[in-house]
Amino acid sequence: MILFEHITFLGGKVVDKWESVFQRWVEAENLDPTTRKQLEELKNKPEEIEESFYQQVTFGTGGMRGILGPGINRMNIYTVRKAVQGLANYLKENLVNYKDRGVAIAYDSRYMSKEFALESAKVLGVHGIRAYIFESLRPTPLLSFAVRYLRTVAGIMITASHNPPEYNGLKVYNEEGSQISLEEANDITHYIQQVNDELQIDVLTEEELSKQNLLQWVNGEVDDAYLEQLSKITKMDEKTIEKKKDLNIVFTPLHGTALPLVEKGLRQLNFANLHIVKEQAVADPEFSSVQSPNPEEPQAFEIAMKLGKEVDADILLATDPDADRLGVAVKNNQDEYTVLTGNQLGCLLLDYILKHTNERILKNARLLKTIVTTELGRAIAASYNVKTIDTLTGFKYIGEKINEFDTTGETFIFGFEESYGYLINSFSRDKDAVQATVMTCEMASYWRAKGKTLLEVLNDLYKKHGYFKEGLDDFALEGISGQKKITSIVDTFRNEMQNQIGNLRIEYIEDYLLKRRTNCNNKVEILDFPQENVVKYILEDNCWMCLRPSGTESKIKWYYGAYGKTEQEADEKFNMLKNSLKEIIFQPL
Repeated sequence: MILFEHITFLGGKVVDKWESVFQRWVEAENLDPTTRKQLEELKNKPEEIEESFYQQVTFGTGGMRGILGPGINRMNIYTVRKAVQGLANYLKENLVNYKDRGVAIAYDSRYMSKEFALESAKVLGVHGIRAYIFESLRPTPLLSFAVRYLRTVAGIMITASHNPPEYNGLKVYNEEGSQISLEEANDITHYIQQVNDELQIDVLTEEELSKQNLLQWVNGEVDDAYLEQLSKITKMDEKTIEKKKDLNIVFTPLHGTALPLVEKGLRQLNFANLHIVKEQAVADPEFSSVQSPNPEEPQAFEIAMKLGKEVDADILLATDPDADRLGVAVKNNQDEYTVLTGNQLGCLLLDYILKHTNERILKNARLLKTIVTTELGRAIAASYNVKTIDTLTGFKYIGEKINEFDTTGETFIFGFEESYGYLINSFSRDKDAVQATVMTCEMASYWRAKGKTLLEVLNDLYKKHGYFKEGLDDFALEGISGQKKITSIVDTFRNEMQNQIGNLRIEYIEDYLLKRRTNCNNKVEILDFPQENVVKYILEDNCWMCLRPSGTESKIKWYYGAYGKTEQEADEKFNMLKNSLKEIIFQPL
């Protein structure tokens, strides 16, 4: 299964005559040898040619991502150049001192990542924009931090997150270190689409960049500054920090970028018993030891669990290749490892952070979560008198809210989403698995000293606040006919629902495309959210369900959450919602 982060697509131009575009590439002079060889290999594969050339690879709020290879619908040096050319034109028109401030660039362990980073610098250099490129691979959250630390006008991260090995991508960050907003992405897309020929974009050589002082290789200075900030997120006092911790930890970076910062971050807090999954500590673009380098998938923990049993580890942690997602497994009563869901780990972290935060800070504190993230988070926050703010799906919206707090005076206390993304402190402005890893180990050590496992603490939260259970399902519908069916399903969900789902009354319908909230008496309120094709039903008894087409595939996704005073009650409502939603989804098919 192909996995994507949530990206809002802003439109890749469909080309009327893809054959002519292919021919233009074949006949192009000065085409690099690798691309020319790849084109030769495609000549007798008409279906692959069409797929590679029928549209431009799409640029959206998550940047762009695609399969590596030749063609305008693929990730290659020419499509990267085109995207960066559009970004450069956008920066010239919209930001001041863009040349001197420059652009920070980082890359992960994927094929062509470093090459794409350097190509980005070569395009920026033509416009006199200095590029700050890390000397070796780095995590996405460090790029977010670097933009703020170096005070650049933008950031570029070369990554495809946890997609399969044949993918790569390019994410753009604004001057605040956040993923670009929908408005910014629209503007950049406009400039990208004004670039007529991706094969004729001017670039400087690496030698020319160096001579003109337009390329600066970034060394450990940014890492050290990040680690200094990381050391400050702890909730431990100085005496506790100085003590060696006996928590037994197994960590795997899943062939990605997290290992150096995680090791140093844990060492700062004196966690001495750290065991690294050696097979997965190597930066491998094939991700050869896992089916998918995604910590949301339990199979990603197979080798970590084996090592965990050998060393009798208390906790297992896994980050995805660009280190913005964290998965955690802990021992259960049968001495086996249980993988926590993103919702469960988020709530554990939230409770630990709030428990150890001064009440004066809590008065103005805000929890940020997405509309499909567990309502247990809201209940925990409320118990500490902390307000919860919901955002649309995607951590970029959490980043935008944090940016707003810079002017409103509200205090960001924690942000999380169900898809394993967490942020503890806003010195980076995207989900940060390094921060989350260090804080999770601190939290587990704290509760271990109290004689409790994280599963036991989670059960205590359920006993206090009620039992919350969440699910996510999806269904792929390919082609034009599939798109029509997806539209039909969403329209049915939007317009033809009854007054209740099973035995639960519908209290509100939130339509984020129409930006309105309608209650059971047809009273309408305006929703203050960005516009997106998402419909959510808020049911009685703290239950809900939400439907949205995928932003990246011909797929429809539906989320649902149940609540009960007992675990059995929550399970019954959960199963009812799961089955009811299947009937709704598959009825129009």
